[in-house]
Amino acid sequence: MPQIPEKIHELTVGQLAARSGAAVSALHFYESKGLISSRRTPGNQRRYTRDTLRRVAFIRAAQRVGIPLATIRGALAELPEERTPTRDDWARLSEAWRSELDERIQQLNRLRDHLTDCIGCGCLSLDTCVLSNPDDVSGDRLTGSRLMTEPGGTRRGGRPGCEG
Repeated sequence: MPQIPEKIHELTVGQLAARSGAAVSALHFYESKGLISSRRTPGNQRRYTRDTLRRVAFIRAAQRVGIPLATIRGALAELPEERTPTRDDWARLSEAWRSELDERIQQLNRLRDHLTDCIGCGCLSLDTCVLSNPDDVSGDRLTGSRLMTEPGGTRRGGRPGCEG
């Protein structure tokens, strides 16, 4: 990892990418989404303050655990004066995200547990398949995939011939 002298207070996009492990394109994307910011030199080159490294680390850690970018942006916007997140900020925000992550883990466990049922059957039945229709409200009334009539007489999808 390239060392940046202490006297340098701003980083080029290449230096930020090398130090953070994020691709240059990812940094440009984060900037376009308002997660990080830069100033432009007279030659129109981006320059990032050194504390952007911590901000990128925060973004990447949150992404690794499945937090959507919109949620990350909202969390960063709550920080006073758009400062860099601290350890206390991470602790507070990660606690708030814990219940969302626990719910996703439970959902993934349910999907994993039913995956072999689906592979064994192969029909993706609306009656029993939690993969193709996890929140089935019609399963109690109908079985298998069917063409359903929408209000107004229009039809919506289903696989004809699959009766579960």
